[in-house]
Amino acid sequence: MRHLRVGVAILTMGNRPAELQALLDSIAKQDLQPAHIVVIGNGSPLPPLPHGARGVELTDNLGVSGGRNVALDELRKLGDLDLVIDLDDDGLLISPDVFSRLAELHSREPKLGIVSFRIADELGRTQRRHVPRLKVGDPARGGLVTTFLGGGHSLSVPMLDRIGGWPEEFFYAHEETDLAWRALDDGWDIRYAPELVLQHPYTSPTRHAVFHRMVARNRVWLAKRHLPALLVPLYLGVWAILTAARTRSLPGIRAWAAGFAEGVRTPCGRRRPMHWRTVWRMTKLGRPPVI
Repeated sequence: MRHLRVGVAILTMGNRPAELQALLDSIAKQDLQPAHIVVIGNGSPLPPLPHGARGVELTDNLGVSGGRNVALDELRKLGDLDLVIDLDDDGLLISPDVFSRLAELHSREPKLGIVSFRIADELGRTQRRHVPRLKVGDPARGGLVTTFLGGGHSLSVPMLDRIGGWPEEFFYAHEETDLAWRALDDGWDIRYAPELVLQHPYTSPTRHAVFHRMVARNRVWLAKRHLPALLVPLYLGVWAILTAARTRSLPGIRAWAAGFAEGVRTPCGRRRPMHWRTVWRMTKLGRPPVI
């Protein structure tokens, strides 16, 4: 079995040079070396990069989706690839066989479109939100899922050729879900592989000032773009109730409501509702697209 050709994409805003260097050092220790590494300075200059890593400095911050699409374009220019691996700039590969095991997984399962890493802190703990299923259970239990983690994952290039790249309109929040739903609707599998670990510091998503607005706006956009009409009010109603129950901050609730309204009134790209067979498939996998 031949090893697939791997490309690595990393986004950075220039504020984590030490962490970025540690990540690049951990990539250099992999037993399967990537064919290409692209580092995107998302609206920021880049520090010196090791030999073989291509840097692209963007004048403006294009967000997660826009920055990753630039990285995809650069990787395609550099040569034929089978897999693209996206890694957070403050992550760390603690095992030298992550890339070779990824290549083996994709080689063994031709319809495997996405593999999600396990995100763990320095003590090996995985936060609940970093397990891509409703019933978390044991974070070390893998299997087929309906979404994936943005911080560490692989994407099949043949899959991307069919479904397209990241939704640039989203900028930040739920861009993984958008890509995952398109992949599932096209017949691809998504696997959570907890044996593939990206070490990452403990963080809270609400550390980002725009978190509540972007989450709400993009949640509405997800529904408008991808859900059958009957499921749109159900999906948005469930998330409105959950948000009201979980959010303890009045400014957070206000920002969420403003984002929700923005999502309703603004365009979000072409509508392509998923097939009902995809809804049923997601339901059997444990996460129907109403939550």
